Amino acid sequence: MGNSGSAVKVCTDHRGGINWLSLSPDGQRLLTGSEDGTARLWSTADSQCHGHFQGHESYITFCHLENEVAFTCSADHTIRKWDVMTGQCLAIYRGHTSIVNRILVAKDYLFSGSYDRTARCWSVDKEKQIQEFRGHRNCVLTLAHYSSRDVLEEEEEEEEEEEKVSRDLLVTGSTDCTVKVWWVSSGRCYQTLLGHTGAVLCLILDAPNRELFSGSTDYTIRTWNIVTGEQLKVFKEHQGSVICLELVNRHLYSGSADRTVKCWLVDTGERIQTYKAHKHSVSTLKYHAGILFTGSGDACARAFNSKSGVLQKIFRGHKFIINCIQIHNELLYTASHDGTLRIWDIRGICKRNKRRLKKERSAQGRSSQKGSLSRLFNNKVGCMVQQETGE
Repeated sequence: MGNSGSAVKVCTDHRGGINWLSLSPDGQRLLTGSEDGTARLWSTADSQCHGHFQGHESYITFCHLENEVAFTCSADHTIRKWDVMTGQCLAIYRGHTSIVNRILVAKDYLFSGSYDRTARCWSVDKEKQIQEFRGHRNCVLTLAHYSSRDVLEEEEEEEEEEEKVSRDLLVTGSTDCTVKVWWVSSGRCYQTLLGHTGAVLCLILDAPNRELFSGSTDYTIRTWNIVTGEQLKVFKEHQGSVICLELVNRHLYSGSADRTVKCWLVDTGERIQTYKAHKHSVSTLKYHAGILFTGSGDACARAFNSKSGVLQKIFRGHKFIINCIQIHNELLYTASHDGTLRIWDIRGICKRNKRRLKKERSAQGRSSQKGSLSRLFNNKVGCMVQQETGE
C-alpha cells in the first residue's frame, strides 16, 4: 500500500470547479479554466497566481496555454485568446451555436469541437473562421491533428490533388460513435472510422506509425490505420467507459470508469498490467519517469510503478473529482472540481524509482554478463569434448 501525501501548496482562488489545467511549452506557467467563468495564470516558480482572465459569460470547459498567449473555450459558445503578460483579451472567436468543449492549437490553426455537432478551424492571429467540418450526427468531444506529410508516401499524396494547398488533417471523435478524419483545406471528410458502439471520449495519435487510438463508452479501445481507415486491433478487457489515454514507448495506458488503468503493448495488443486501488472512475492519467500518475473521481491522485503496477503513493486532500494533472520539475499539479489547484512534491518517489531502475539495469547487466560467461564456458567445454573424442 502506498504512503499518503499532503500538498505543499493549495491554491483556492477560483470560486468554481477547475475543468482543465494546461502547462506552457517552456514550463514557466500553468493555466486553469473554471466553472466560475474565469481562467487563472500560475507561475511554476513561486506557485502564485499572476493573471486573472475574465470575460466569458459562462463556465470554461477547456483551456490551452502557449508561452505568450492563452486560449479558453466556454459554454457561452465562444473561444477567447488572451495576452499572457497583460491579461487582455486579444480575440473572440464566434460561430459555434452551442457549448464549445474542446480546442486544439496546431501551427497557425485553432481547432474547436462543439455540442453543435461541428468542428471548426480558425486563424490563430485573426477572429476569422477558416473552415467548418460538418457531418457528425452528435456533439464533437475530442480532437487530434496531423499532416499528411507525416504519414503518406509521395505517390499516395499525388492521389489527393485537390488537397495540395494544405496537407493538414483534423481528427474528430463524437458521441455519434464515429471518428472522422477531415482535410483542413476543404473541410471534406477523408475517412469515417466505424466500429465503436458508444461515444468516442478520447483520441491519441501516433502519426509516425500511421496509428490512431480511440477510447469509448463501449468499454473498448480501437486502433486504426489513419491512411486506409482500417481497424487494426480492439482492446476489450475494460468493464467500463474508457475515459483517458496515454501513449509512451509503444505502451498504451487507458483509464476507465471501471476504476482501473490498464497497460497494453501496442504491437501485440497484449494487456501486460492493471493498476488498481481507485475507488471511482479514473478521470486523468500521465506517465512520468517510469511512474504512472492518475487522478480519480474518488478525489485522490495516485502514483504507481508503471512496470510492476505497485501503488507507491496516494495524494489525498481534494474534495471532489480530479479533472486534470500536470507534472513539472518533480512537482505534481492536480486540478479538481472542488475549485482548488494542489501542488505536491514528488521528488521522493522519483528518486526511489530512479534507484530501482538503476538496480534493475545493473542486475540485467550482471545477468547478461553471466549468460555470456556461461556461453563462453560451454563453448570451451564443447571444444574440449570435440578434441577428446576426435569429432
